[in-house]
Amino acid sequence: MVPSPLALFLVLGAAATVLAEPLRFVDCGSIDGSIQEVNVSPCPTQPCQLHKGTSYSINVTFASKIESQGSKARVYGEMLHVDVPFPIPEPDGCKSGIQCPIQKGHSYSYLNKLPVKSEYPSIKLIVKWELVDDQDQMLFCWKIPVQITS
Repeated sequence: MVPSPLALFLVLGAAATVLAEPLRFVDCGSIDGSIQEVNVSPCPTQPCQLHKGTSYSINVTFASKIESQGSKARVYGEMLHVDVPFPIPEPDGCKSGIQCPIQKGHSYSYLNKLPVKSEYPSIKLIVKWELVDDQDQMLFCWKIPVQITS
């Protein structure tokens, strides 16, 4: 018997849900928005084990408190209280699941990738992810502990 496409979709959806448990995060200054949920997939336990040469899916559900024409992501690895910029493939929030212009009172799902390059050192650090509006104010800012591993 061949499984139906719907059955496959449901099984894959259930598997993805298991891998994308909502994370415990620290809000580090969301002024113009409020974070409802942060997911990093796969990250079944915290601190997230980020394997070199792998890309991780980021999904942040947030509500905007303002209107903005656009948004831009900034990602950092925080080590010894110093923010080291962490490049991501697409910093434009309007190309990352958010329908722009952003409207006050609406909820959005921000989707992006976090590539962990092979040349990164094996280290424990804090990932800090910011999304700013067109006035450079924080739509959201969250932090989670991670460990980069081989």
